[in-house]
Amino acid sequence: RYTEHPRTPGPAFQPESHMRTFVSAVAVAALVGLAAAADEKTTVDDKKLIGRWEPSDGKKDAAMVLEFKEKGALTLSVTAGGQTKAIDGTYKLDGAALDVELNLPGGPKKDAMTVTKLTDAELVTKDSRGKEDTFKRVKDKK
Repeated sequence: RYTEHPRTPGPAFQPESHMRTFVSAVAVAALVGLAAAADEKTTVDDKKLIGRWEPSDGKKDAAMVLEFKEKGALTLSVTAGGQTKAIDGTYKLDGAALDVELNLPGGPKKDAMTVTKLTDAELVTKDSRGKEDTFKRVKDKK
């Protein structure tokens, strides 16, 4: 005999879980895009790293901003669907080696990367597979 059961949305239908999954995926992609072994001979000016950076190939459906702060603090902000989620973390710069740890909802995510270029306006990183990512400094609105 066939009986119809009402459908009730489960955890997969909760908007918060979709945003959490999206933010986690973007954060991991950002870290993977930056991961690499460091060149010990290269030194990066840590004062130039301080500030807000966004991917130079910014996507229209989502915005991401990495903010490197004083004393090794880091914030990754992701805006999608009209919602912004901020993820705190830490970083350590040693020569060109940049170690990052983000406090994701599923637990901390650590990664290492190499800074291949850092100017007042541009940050270029290289991951362990040789993929380069370019970020531009976010200018403060006046």
